[in-house]
Amino acid sequence: MNILVTGGAGFIGSAVIRYILTQHTDHNVLNVDKLTYAGNLDSLVEIDGYAGYQFEQADICDTGRMIELMNTFKPDIVMHLAAESHVDRSIDGPGEFIQTNIVGTFSLLNAALQYWKELSEEAQAAFRFHHISTDEVYGTLGATGLFTEETPYAPNSPYSASKASSDHLVRAWRETYGLPTLMTNCSNNYGPYHFPEKLIPLIILNALAGKPLPVYGKGDQVRDWLYVEDHARALYRVATEGEPGETYNIGGHNERQNIEVVHTICDILEELVPDKPEGVVAYRDLIEHVTDRPGHDQRYAIDAAKIQRELGWTPEETFESGIRKTVKWYLENQDWCQRVMDGSYRLERLGIG
Repeated sequence: MNILVTGGAGFIGSAVIRYILTQHTDHNVLNVDKLTYAGNLDSLVEIDGYAGYQFEQADICDTGRMIELMNTFKPDIVMHLAAESHVDRSIDGPGEFIQTNIVGTFSLLNAALQYWKELSEEAQAAFRFHHISTDEVYGTLGATGLFTEETPYAPNSPYSASKASSDHLVRAWRETYGLPTLMTNCSNNYGPYHFPEKLIPLIILNALAGKPLPVYGKGDQVRDWLYVEDHARALYRVATEGEPGETYNIGGHNERQNIEVVHTICDILEELVPDKPEGVVAYRDLIEHVTDRPGHDQRYAIDAAKIQRELGWTPEETFESGIRKTVKWYLENQDWCQRVMDGSYRLERLGIG
């Protein structure tokens, strides 16, 4: 098959491309990425030279360019991962999130619809537009309960509102125009090649540098952590085997408070990097509780029973195994970290409002 991936130089998108091309070598992949601050082709070095891989630097908001690429590449599947994704950045500058996540999805849907309409009847039936979204569109949970595919939307941040909007556009293009779409909503991802503004890589890199480890509020916010390579497997399964018109929630079954995540990283570093920066006695001593994020959701947790039941997917990594792999990866790839922090981001606090 020909699979067009938007945002393929980003964290999750690059994991999807690496998975497809290393595990399903008969496919062709076109990576379409604007290469914003969080997009980095270094995340795809291991598939350099693969005959089935192509890259085009382009903006999904450019409908004409998207139509041109589709007509040339002739995708059987479009996997749409291109998005602004950091909640803190959405608080400081929501405009980019509205433009990329809403207008960009609108543009890509229009391009896909025009391309799809010109296909043969058989090719139309086989085509899939897979939109990748987040569990944050559902808002926040109390101490109990899980997000299901039927949970009402209640986004609380500019980021989650923009993703909820894009989800609704995808649904509308299916219901109104018949475009065969699928949707997935996932829990918090972590793993290799994660841009250092996110919690886990930020804590790892700050600890190695002897810098404060910022924890929002009490650190009692709960997230369901999903190892990115498990997520990549799930996304491929949905794109190739999922039922058009369906939504599938993807979670790691790994609920942890943020402070627990930070403690776990500190403890692994105590074991793997006992020689600490000057003046640091214990990594946990670097933890610094800071003013909480405005509108911070308290708890996310995914019920992933549907994707397990209908498509046979379950996560392979526990949080304990995945976080150890992640810490080791960052320890072994310090050069990558330095290259992606090119001056646009230096581990500073964002999202104060």
